[in-house]
Amino acid sequence: MVDITHKNSTLRIAIAQAIVKVSQAETIQAIKENRVPKGDVFAMSKAAGLLGVKKTADLLPDCHPMPIEFTGIEFEIDDLNIIINCEVKTIYKTGVEVEAMHGASVVALNIYDMLKPIDKGVEIQHIKLLSKKGGKSDFKDHHKKKIKAAVIVCSDTISGGHKEDKAGKAIIKKLKANHVELADYIIIPDEIALIQEKAKHYEAEGVQLIIFTGGTGLSARDVTPEALGEIIDRHIPGIEETIRRYGQDRMPYAMLSRSVAGTLNDSLILGLPGSTKGAAESMDAIFPSVLHIFGILKGARHN
Repeated sequence: MVDITHKNSTLRIAIAQAIVKVSQAETIQAIKENRVPKGDVFAMSKAAGLLGVKKTADLLPDCHPMPIEFTGIEFEIDDLNIIINCEVKTIYKTGVEVEAMHGASVVALNIYDMLKPIDKGVEIQHIKLLSKKGGKSDFKDHHKKKIKAAVIVCSDTISGGHKEDKAGKAIIKKLKANHVELADYIIIPDEIALIQEKAKHYEAEGVQLIIFTGGTGLSARDVTPEALGEIIDRHIPGIEETIRRYGQDRMPYAMLSRSVAGTLNDSLILGLPGSTKGAAESMDAIFPSVLHIFGILKGARHN
């Protein structure tokens, strides 16, 4: 199966449709009057559809098992057509389109099975996805235009040439994947005055996203949170909490990180872990939805 461990759980909704066409009006009348020999067509087919939704991952090899938190099946009769709508909801890391389509198809097959003794011309005409919601495609930033970012690696070891930077490069890779322009990439030692100077410099240059990596731990030289805390206008606890929650789901020491997020005028400043994995996972936790902040800041400026 496809690896989805890097994804965030969000509300996912999908609605699928199937249409069963009968060949005679008498069949529709028999359904309405509950005269079909095999029983109540809609009640039994709904039950079959509910089972179908829950069994999707057992039958399709690349489908992930997931908690199904709602399934709704509705019927509409239009002349000789029985229209089936199957809605599925979950809060999970991947969507429920296939589950909804599988549910609709099982409902249609069960209707076919129940009606074939009285109507030899029953057809399943189509099964299709009507809509889906949730996931990163629904949370793309619609305001961003040429967002520029600066990446600053804070490390005595790396700035001294004793170690290669990988965390900064992981951040840059994520920025490029989200179409954020890289304005600058530098490596500096763990010095409060220098960290503050660089933050103010890039903000003055109009760089909207200023990302520091490193110095968020608990050693005496880990001073990034202290440095940024003195110049940030407003902290954004939700970003900080999201980063730590995402990390904690993946390893037990993420709670020890002191990641920072806040604004300096119209620039967003992030202080992320210095480990490669910590930096990459922090970016996975908040991108691309964090880019929505620039539309909010722009709107606030115009009000």
